[in-house]
Amino acid sequence: MKFILTTHNVTYTQAIEDHILVRIDKLEHLDRWAIDARVTLEHDHTRTPEKAFSCSIRLGFRGPDLFATDSDADLYAAIDKVTKKIEQQIRKRHNKNKARKHKEASRTKRARQVADL
Repeated sequence: MKFILTTHNVTYTQAIEDHILVRIDKLEHLDRWAIDARVTLEHDHTRTPEKAFSCSIRLGFRGPDLFATDSDADLYAAIDKVTKKIEQQIRKRHNKNKARKHKEASRTKRARQVADL
Protein backbone atom coordinates (compact mmCIF):
# COMPACT_ATOMS: atom_id res chain seq x y z
CA MET A 1 0.00 0.00 0.00
CA LYS A 2 1.25 3.46 -0.88
CA PHE A 3 1.51 5.85 2.08
CA ILE A 4 1.33 9.65 1.73
CA LEU A 5 1.70 11.89 4.79
CA THR A 6 1.20 15.65 4.65
CA THR A 7 1.49 18.06 7.55
CA HIS A 8 0.36 21.62 8.08
CA ASN A 9 1.83 23.57 11.03
CA VAL A 10 2.99 20.30 12.62
CA THR A 11 6.63 19.39 13.09
CA TYR A 12 7.22 16.10 11.31
CA THR A 13 9.00 13.59 13.52
CA GLN A 14 9.89 9.94 13.19
CA ALA A 15 7.75 9.14 16.24
CA ILE A 16 4.64 10.57 14.56
CA GLU A 17 5.35 8.62 11.37
CA ASP A 18 5.90 5.40 13.33
CA HIS A 19 2.63 5.87 15.23
CA ILE A 20 0.70 6.43 12.01
CA LEU A 21 2.35 3.48 10.27
CA VAL A 22 1.39 1.16 13.14
CA ARG A 23 -2.23 2.31 12.84
CA ILE A 24 -2.24 2.00 9.04
CA ASP A 25 -0.82 -1.53 9.29
CA LYS A 26 -3.75 -2.50 11.51
CA LEU A 27 -6.16 -1.07 8.94
CA GLU A 28 -4.35 -2.91 6.16
CA HIS A 29 -4.71 -6.12 8.15
CA LEU A 30 -8.51 -5.62 8.18
CA ASP A 31 -8.74 -5.02 4.43
CA ARG A 32 -5.77 -5.89 2.27
CA TRP A 33 -7.28 -4.43 -0.90
CA ALA A 34 -6.43 -0.84 0.01
CA ILE A 35 -4.42 0.89 -2.69
CA ASP A 36 -3.15 3.94 -0.84
CA ALA A 37 -3.48 5.82 2.44
CA ARG A 38 -3.35 9.62 2.52
CA VAL A 39 -2.91 11.09 5.99
CA THR A 40 -3.14 14.82 6.66
CA LEU A 41 -2.10 16.29 10.01
CA GLU A 42 -2.97 19.89 10.87
CA HIS A 43 -2.49 22.20 13.82
CA ASP A 44 -4.79 25.20 13.92
CA HIS A 45 -3.82 27.93 16.37
CA THR A 46 -7.13 29.74 15.97
CA ARG A 47 -9.31 26.87 17.17
CA THR A 48 -10.13 26.14 20.76
CA PRO A 49 -7.39 24.21 22.58
CA GLU A 50 -9.67 21.15 22.86
CA LYS A 51 -9.65 20.73 19.07
CA ALA A 52 -6.30 22.18 18.06
CA PHE A 53 -4.96 19.12 16.20
CA SER A 54 -6.89 17.52 13.39
CA CYS A 55 -6.13 14.38 11.44
CA SER A 56 -7.80 13.06 8.31
CA ILE A 57 -7.27 9.75 6.54
CA ARG A 58 -8.38 8.76 3.05
CA LEU A 59 -8.04 5.09 2.15
CA GLY A 60 -8.16 4.44 -1.56
CA PHE A 61 -9.93 1.32 -2.81
CA ARG A 62 -11.37 0.18 -6.09
CA GLY A 63 -14.70 1.91 -5.99
CA PRO A 64 -15.52 4.51 -3.37
CA ASP A 65 -12.75 5.61 -1.01
CA LEU A 66 -13.09 5.69 2.76
CA PHE A 67 -12.56 9.04 4.47
CA ALA A 68 -12.60 10.15 8.10
CA THR A 69 -11.47 13.22 10.00
CA ASP A 70 -11.34 14.13 13.68
CA SER A 71 -9.90 16.76 16.02
CA ASP A 72 -8.45 16.64 19.51
CA ALA A 73 -6.12 18.50 21.86
CA ASP A 74 -3.50 15.75 21.49
CA LEU A 75 -2.18 14.78 18.05
CA TYR A 76 -1.83 11.11 18.92
CA ALA A 77 -5.38 10.99 20.28
CA ALA A 78 -6.67 12.55 17.04
CA ILE A 79 -4.81 9.90 15.02
CA ASP A 80 -6.28 7.13 17.18
CA LYS A 81 -9.83 8.50 16.83
CA VAL A 82 -9.55 8.72 13.05
CA THR A 83 -8.19 5.21 12.69
CA LYS A 84 -11.06 3.96 14.86
CA LYS A 85 -13.56 5.65 12.51
CA ILE A 86 -11.89 4.17 9.43
CA GLU A 87 -11.83 0.75 11.09
CA GLN A 88 -15.59 0.97 11.65
CA GLN A 89 -16.12 1.93 8.01
CA ILE A 90 -14.01 -1.03 6.85
CA ARG A 91 -15.99 -3.42 9.05
CA LYS A 92 -19.30 -2.01 7.78
CA ARG A 93 -18.15 -2.39 4.17
CA HIS A 94 -17.02 -5.96 4.80
CA ASN A 95 -20.28 -6.91 6.53
CA LYS A 96 -22.36 -5.43 3.69
CA ASN A 97 -20.44 -7.52 1.15
CA LYS A 98 -20.86 -10.64 3.27
CA ALA A 99 -24.58 -10.03 3.69
CA ARG A 100 -25.02 -9.50 -0.04
CA LYS A 101 -23.33 -12.80 -0.85
CA HIS A 102 -25.30 -14.62 1.83
CA LYS A 103 -28.57 -13.16 0.57
CA GLU A 104 -27.87 -14.32 -3.00
CA ALA A 105 -26.89 -17.79 -1.83
CA SER A 106 -30.02 -18.17 0.28
CA ARG A 107 -32.20 -17.07 -2.66
CA THR A 108 -30.70 -19.66 -4.99
CA LYS A 109 -31.00 -22.35 -2.33
CA ARG A 110 -34.66 -21.50 -1.76
CA ALA A 111 -35.32 -21.53 -5.52
CA ARG A 112 -33.75 -25.00 -5.80
CA GLN A 113 -35.85 -26.28 -2.89
CA VAL A 114 -39.05 -24.94 -4.45
CA ALA A 115 -38.11 -26.43 -7.83
CA ASP A 116 -37.58 -29.88 -6.23
CA LEU A 117 -41.07 -29.90 -4.76
